[in-house]
Amino acid sequence: MTNIIANYLEPLLIAAAIGQIAIALLNLRLDRILKWDIQLANVELLLQEVFQVHKYFITITLLVFGAITIRFAADIGSAAYEMTRWFAAGVGIFWGIRTILQWAFYSSSHWRGDRGRTAVHWILTICYGGCTLTYLYAAFQ
Repeated sequence: MTNIIANYLEPLLIAAAIGQIAIALLNLRLDRILKWDIQLANVELLLQEVFQVHKYFITITLLVFGAITIRFAADIGSAAYEMTRWFAAGVGIFWGIRTILQWAFYSSSHWRGDRGRTAVHWILTICYGGCTLTYLYAAFQ
């Protein structure tokens, strides 16, 4: 099994990078898609501003993760440099924490009983978990 993963690690990293870029772009519209913009209009200005800053910084972070991974996928996949291992470990830990938060932090009332939201919840869990496993494998192979 380990050899199979190793043989496909570079394409898995590229797929993870593309996924991160897609999530980053989706993140820019998430407030409108989920109609949070309506709710945000009714909160204090500071909360609106914090939400916007966090939205843009998460987007930038994911774009950077994706761009670096696409550019250096071969180096990350072969653990060519200590820096690529550290990068992979950092990104893997980032996604690992996000995967845990998907279940431990968010109330299931947001998705349970709604097929569409349940599907999105599971798809995101699988994507986040896939990024976690891919990057951590690259870091600690």
